[in-house]
Amino acid sequence: MATKQPRVRVLLAATALLLAQWATAQNVVIKMATLVPQGSAWYTTVQEMAQEWQKLSGGKVTLRLYPGGVAGDDSDVVRKMRLGTLDAGLITAAGLADIDRAVFALAVPMGYGSYEEFDHVLEKMSPQLEKIYADKGFIVLNWADAGWIHFFTKSPMRTPDELKGMKVFTWSGDNPAVEIWKASGFNPVPLPATEISTALQTGLVNALPTTPQAAVLLQWYNHAKYMNDLPWAVLLGGTVITRSGWEKIPADLRPALLESAKETARKLREQTRSGADRDVQAMVKRGLTVVHVDAATEAAWRKTAEGAYPRVREVFVPAAAFDAAMAFRDEFRKAKGGR
Repeated sequence: MATKQPRVRVLLAATALLLAQWATAQNVVIKMATLVPQGSAWYTTVQEMAQEWQKLSGGKVTLRLYPGGVAGDDSDVVRKMRLGTLDAGLITAAGLADIDRAVFALAVPMGYGSYEEFDHVLEKMSPQLEKIYADKGFIVLNWADAGWIHFFTKSPMRTPDELKGMKVFTWSGDNPAVEIWKASGFNPVPLPATEISTALQTGLVNALPTTPQAAVLLQWYNHAKYMNDLPWAVLLGGTVITRSGWEKIPADLRPALLESAKETARKLREQTRSGADRDVQAMVKRGLTVVHVDAATEAAWRKTAEGAYPRVREVFVPAAAFDAAMAFRDEFRKAKGGR
């Protein structure tokens, strides 16, 4: 009997280990971070996706959210995904560009005249972009935008020359963007997005390119009470997950979870676009002043933006992606009989 007891203990230990490994394989936790603040409509929608993932997977997949920048800004999230401390992120193009800058083809300043143009180009380019990210170890679960970027400033600003006299926030670590701003005569101040509120309060920056939705969600308009109504670019973002994180999920569950993520993006896009005017009016009621840009001033902005395109194509966006995006845009305009 005595000789059998050690064997029994070994057998029990091995069984316990196998059961633990089986349980781990059956229950996957995906850690996802975002700048979206807790309590916002976007957070609620993403939380609903997390609940749906758990339901669709029969409780096998838990999407654990880290909102409000607690994991850092978008660049921090991408870095932590590479390190394996995070699996996924709902991030802007600024974060996606840390993986590959081709996404900035959708962020060309004044490159798109409407959501319809933008959506056409994104639809045409998304397969190519998703392959680029997949080749670099990231799976794009969805594409979502936060609306048109406008300039929010601490004092009225209407023209490009007036903006040149201001300190403009740019994303920390995006040296190509800083180079282009400077070459065009502007004064960029690179900072993490998590420091925007403090920078506006202290005067470190006094001009912020962002969307009305983001300005409301993150309360930036409290420190930048003027909004230029020129639509500068669409703020594209998306949800990405590392290949290793995605492959932790059983293969038979992935199609349903992917479709859930895409449906979430559709909801987010609808929330953004239907609520844009409402967001602006809500800020106006709380002291925001909208600075109107007339046709002549818009032409001056367009001249400034397009004057930088050769450098944008070489430095900000890979040339092939820039050319493809502009070709798809022009294709759409020709089909619509536009300029």
